[in-house]
Amino acid sequence: MNRRIVLKSFAVAAALPLIPGCSQVVGEAANPITPLNKPRTEWRALLSPRAYEILFEEATERPESSNLVYETRDGTYLCAACYLPLFKSAHKYESWTGWPSFTEPIAGHVATKIDFKIIWPRTEYHCVRCGGHQGHVFKDGPPPRGERWCNNGYALRFVPIEEALPALRG
Repeated sequence: MNRRIVLKSFAVAAALPLIPGCSQVVGEAANPITPLNKPRTEWRALLSPRAYEILFEEATERPESSNLVYETRDGTYLCAACYLPLFKSAHKYESWTGWPSFTEPIAGHVATKIDFKIIWPRTEYHCVRCGGHQGHVFKDGPPPRGERWCNNGYALRFVPIEEALPALRG
């Protein structure tokens, strides 16, 4: 590979987010989500330093650093910044990677884009309401979809169904 090919590759990678369709919402929500346009300083004040770094600086936590890897109760996984529901516990599975993994998100609640941070292209996903970075999608998940939505645990909050039921009743 020569220098010209490498430089062209970087130019293409930099332009991809500008091309329509390179950032797209996954599925259709029953009600479209209105984005929150808070300044980063407000998010920083609301979140722990580690959660802010992951959600808004696109960092990655160490494997098995979040207790959500081992969470097995029924419930819903929310964005840690804006509390938008992102995953149902029925779609969580043990991927043995050290991060919470899901087979699919809640339709219309995440958007994907191509990420070239490690040179090799990956599909990155974010919360559609606050733009917080959640993780990456890989094509090594279980059937039928074959997708592994690998999420940072610090980017999520878990609400067990037994805590949500009283609020739903009245």
